[in-house]
Amino acid sequence: MLWACIVFPQLALDTVLRERDEPDCALVLMGGPSQRRVLQSVNCAAAKLGLRAGQTLTAARALADGFTCVEVDPARVDQVQQLLAAWAYRFSAQVSLHYPRALLLEVGSSLQLFGPWPLFEARLRQELEALGLRHRIVVASNPVAARMLANAHDGLAVTCPEQTRAALLQLPIGKIGLPADAAQAFARMGLRRLGEVMALPREALARRFAAQVQLHLDQLLGVRSVGLDFYQPPDRFETRLELNFDVESHQALLFPLRRMIGDLAAFLAGRDCGVQRFELHLEHVEGPDTRLMVGLLSAERDAAMLFELARGRLEPLRIPAPVRNLRLLAEDLPAFVPQHQALFDPRAQQAQAWPQLRERLRARLGDEAVKGLRAEADHRPECAWQLNDLGTCGALQVTPGSRPGWLLAAPQRLPESGVQLLGQAERIESGWWDGGDVRRDYYRIETREGLRGWAYQDLAAPGPLWLQGWFA
Repeated sequence: MLWACIVFPQLALDTVLRERDEPDCALVLMGGPSQRRVLQSVNCAAAKLGLRAGQTLTAARALADGFTCVEVDPARVDQVQQLLAAWAYRFSAQVSLHYPRALLLEVGSSLQLFGPWPLFEARLRQELEALGLRHRIVVASNPVAARMLANAHDGLAVTCPEQTRAALLQLPIGKIGLPADAAQAFARMGLRRLGEVMALPREALARRFAAQVQLHLDQLLGVRSVGLDFYQPPDRFETRLELNFDVESHQALLFPLRRMIGDLAAFLAGRDCGVQRFELHLEHVEGPDTRLMVGLLSAERDAAMLFELARGRLEPLRIPAPVRNLRLLAEDLPAFVPQHQALFDPRAQQAQAWPQLRERLRARLGDEAVKGLRAEADHRPECAWQLNDLGTCGALQVTPGSRPGWLLAAPQRLPESGVQLLGQAERIESGWWDGGDVRRDYYRIETREGLRGWAYQDLAAPGPLWLQGWFA
């Protein structure tokens, strides 16, 4: 087996930064008791002001001004870590959150699907950067070794037990995950690296240190296995974002909405499903939430498409009160079946596929404004086409080109000249059972401009031709 460990050294800070549209703003995360507030993490802009993690808030304000303070939210950090596990589930069925701020995933069985490890690693890094998360990635022959090697390395790949052991023996004592008292005891003995510790007699270590220390060393070197709880994706997706300020315009909601939709798409890809309906809740300072329902005719999981649909539903909405929080809920998660595509797409570069165009029209115009057509078993053209909901098909099949695709609201009289008849007449006599009896001879016609239509002559009252529709 081959295990990859992805460590997120600034997960709490990245969780806040990825939800803000101000990358150049100096921002710090605070923690600790109210009597002594301490900076737990700072971004690059705050570091340029001289701020460092571990400083008290009083000292930081004495050094600089104009930075934003945000309280650490452990619940939000845990929510992002659960999202990362769902994302990693796309690449491996064995994903574990055994260590905080880290993901363990077995990748040996996934190399045949995702390619050799360098290509696989590049894909992981690209998608993590798109999620806005800094990371380190290490591969080793057992999960504990991969996690501890990630304390000192990034990009290291030791794919066999011998290479893993050689890399571990060079690790400093403080980076192998020992309890603090055991690490201090080894340091007082003059031992600096794991290789020096492993050179000691095993019996001597067992007499001087607790059994937990020996167990950890055995798990680190792969002598004993560690029990891991593997992640199972939930059957629903829910995320909530606190804006921390009142928002009254649609434009200010687009950046957090895009990030939430991106998280939804990552969850869907990891679970190998799509979404057919999701709800966006606008939580106001006062009054009930504004619910925005986004429904699709078929399951989709493309982030750009889902964002455009949500945006199309949001922009016409009149926001009744300032928005304080956003919540996205998706429970209708059917299986996703990708559409078959040709090797060479004949569509123009800017053209959209019909499913995407259909959903955009529904989002912009409303569900009731976009309808489909179905053929009815009636020879009269005005009765042969009926409106139906998109996504449903009638049982009657129509030969393409046998009837015009555009019927006029009312027949128009044609001039006696300038129209050429194409072929023989097609007689239609029908409707006696419902009082709409017709007796007509239909002709395919062509005008001087080259337009082709469908016209008839009423046999009950012979006279001119009447245009009823146009062929495409």
